[in-house]
Amino acid sequence: MKILMLGWELPPHNSGGLGVACINLSKALAKAGADIDFVVPYEAEHGINHMRVLAATRIDPLFRYGGSAYESKRIQEKLFKIFTEEEMMSIRDIQRCYCEFVERYLMEFKPDFVHAHDWLTYEAGVLAKKNFGIPLVAHVHATEYDRSGMNGGNPVVHEIERAGLVAADRIIAVSNITKNIIVEKYGIPADKIDVAYNGLDMSYIDEDYDYDGSNYRYLEGLRKKGWTVVSTVGRFTLQKGLTHMIRAAARAVSKHPKMLFLFAGDGEQKDELLQLSADLGIANNVLFTGFIRGKQVRDVYAASDIFVMSSVSEPFGLTALEAAHHGNALVITKQSGVGEVLRNIMRYDFWDEDKLANALVGIAESTALRESLSDGVAHEYRNISWDDIAKKCMQVYDEARKHKRNVF
Repeated sequence: MKILMLGWELPPHNSGGLGVACINLSKALAKAGADIDFVVPYEAEHGINHMRVLAATRIDPLFRYGGSAYESKRIQEKLFKIFTEEEMMSIRDIQRCYCEFVERYLMEFKPDFVHAHDWLTYEAGVLAKKNFGIPLVAHVHATEYDRSGMNGGNPVVHEIERAGLVAADRIIAVSNITKNIIVEKYGIPADKIDVAYNGLDMSYIDEDYDYDGSNYRYLEGLRKKGWTVVSTVGRFTLQKGLTHMIRAAARAVSKHPKMLFLFAGDGEQKDELLQLSADLGIANNVLFTGFIRGKQVRDVYAASDIFVMSSVSEPFGLTALEAAHHGNALVITKQSGVGEVLRNIMRYDFWDEDKLANALVGIAESTALRESLSDGVAHEYRNISWDDIAKKCMQVYDEARKHKRNVF
């Protein structure tokens, strides 16, 4: 089976979970016998041997967004250098170049399916179906509604998402939460959508990892004195609900002062979060790491007792599985898809700051509760296999072939 997979990032040149999901899914599909060509919008070395990685342009990986794909208000504002000092491109220009590359590719090769990941590649996927008659599978890791915190978002992105989802022969959503958004916001029939959860890469579980604590000696010193470290990892955007988490942190600290909050990441809300923590009088209880990746992220999990996913809308939430692997107790919003596959967690509505604060204090003051949550979830996250997810995708491909929808 020949698959043309369309994505926007792959490790080590990824800015978030999309690239991680793509690499793990492609590995499992290749293991199952799929022959994959994966198109990215930049040129770089990936050290990948289970599939061919094709560069749609010669730009540097850092420039593929013109800012960030997840900061909707910047999508059409950011410009940056490319090729020469005189030639400039926006993210929409890169998407056009991406489509042109895919069209040239399809003039020479005839894959069995096109598998497009998120809105950035949907136009190229629709082109493949419209001009070449190739079945299209649209994989939804996040919608513009998620990225904007269910607060509207960019209308251009909404239209691209809608067109891609309507044209797709089948749709894969990473959770039922995402499936429901697709149905309710875009009017897509529910029977056209399959749910395939993300998993944790087995190499992440099996590889050697040593935490020496040297980067977090201050935190380790506090933990020895009875402090509880609460962490969150991700982009500092409206989607992540971090202002609610800061306010909940202030309430928790008022009841249990020996609590320190570690915010790992960066984004457009950083200054706002810094100011809010100062205004609430908890600046001494909050640390910001800045942007981190790889081992640095694992060090944050290892230095933490509790992991919070405070998202307003989180299609899945791979960081929760990673934190669980490192022994964290999990507190997750009911609006996070990963909660559909984990039971030994505490859940709350993203806006319920009192409930989050009470959960944090309860875990901090009860070693038995913390260990029960940590031990329980450790038995759950290992049950989600990328091999099973690949089998699900193979079934989706078969359905796409059988129920191909001619919408043009």
